[in-house]
Amino acid sequence: MTARVKLIWDFRGPNAQPIAAHHAKHLEEFAVAEGIPNAQTGTEPLSDMHTIAFLIVPWDLMESLRSRLKPNRGQKVSET
Repeated sequence: MTARVKLIWDFRGPNAQPIAAHHAKHLEEFAVAEGIPNAQTGTEPLSDMHTIAFLIVPWDLMESLRSRLKPNRGQKVSET
C-alpha cells in the first residue's frame, strides 16, 4: 500500500461542526471531479469549539493539492 497523507482544515467557534461538514462535502466533490484515487473525506470533532475537515490522499499528490487547496496542516496516515 502506498503512503498517504491527511490534509486538515481547522474550524473553530460555536458553528465549527456544521462549517467543517460543509467543507468536507466540497472536498469530496473536488476529489471526485479530479479523479483522485482512494480519497477519503470527513470531519472529526476535537472539542465543542474545534472541528476539523480532512482529505486523505496518496502521498505523491500532497504537494500539488497542498498548493491548490491550502490546508491548515497535514499529517502522515499510518498504514495498518
